[in-house]
Amino acid sequence: MSRPSLNDLTAFVAVATHRSFRRAADEIGTAPSTLSHAMRALEERMGVRLLHRTTRSVSPTEAGLRLLGRLQPALVSLDEALDSVAGFRGNIAGTVRINAPRLVAGLLVREVVPQMAGRHPDVTVDIVVEGRLIDIVSSGFDAGVRLLGSIPKDMIAVPFARPLTFICIASTDYLDRFGDPGTPEELQRHHCIGHRMPSGKFYRWEFERAGQELVIDANGPIVLDDEELMVEAAIEGLGIAYVADWAAEAALADGRLRKVLTAWMPAPERVAVYYPGHRAVPPALRAFLDAVKDLRKTEP
Repeated sequence: MSRPSLNDLTAFVAVATHRSFRRAADEIGTAPSTLSHAMRALEERMGVRLLHRTTRSVSPTEAGLRLLGRLQPALVSLDEALDSVAGFRGNIAGTVRINAPRLVAGLLVREVVPQMAGRHPDVTVDIVVEGRLIDIVSSGFDAGVRLLGSIPKDMIAVPFARPLTFICIASTDYLDRFGDPGTPEELQRHHCIGHRMPSGKFYRWEFERAGQELVIDANGPIVLDDEELMVEAAIEGLGIAYVADWAAEAALADGRLRKVLTAWMPAPERVAVYYPGHRAVPPALRAFLDAVKDLRKTEP
């Protein structure tokens, strides 16, 4: 058996990961038909069927899954080896396109981008604020940032910053007037600041205590789609808000807001940068990931 080329193996990883000739072809920059022929040639060369094909779908066979599992880390190691000599080529330059929700985008602007500007002045960090979960590859992004649990399994995730905790908050004036809710069910008699998700649906508040999970439909005088505005609405006494703790740090520290229902809040979640593991990592993206990892080292 002749050894397959690196291009053929990289193309197989793209097809097996996306489970679509069209999406893999868009990423690689070729025609789906060309990619399909290349995969058939690869299977003939290796003497084993790697992909199940129908008129509507493509998926890896058992042999394909085994090959995919071995190739993905190997390609990552190869990228890292190539990147290790990037410094000998001179200054790193280029643009890194990052997709991130607004709250995390603010952290990147404060903590990561200044490091990038100091270390690599010829690199531009292009951050697009996006609340929806999207396909970063087909949308033209180098990387995305999301909660670790919501990142697709075929991506490489780099956790950073301290874990994010969801909290319920309200102003002291509001709580003096209406009292602190003792359980999530008591929110039904309170004013709640609604959260509209990017999909247009209302977010249902999630609670957990001693293995008991509750989901509450929060109703109140205002609905918002931005956590910083939810914090402002809570400061103004419009009701109780359910937000990520990062958004309310300053108002909690100076006493404008108080936490409620602390014993009922879900466990903290990690935030991570994620990127495709089956494609070459450009030097500019590698530099950005290094800055992210350095931020993780400084967090408690």
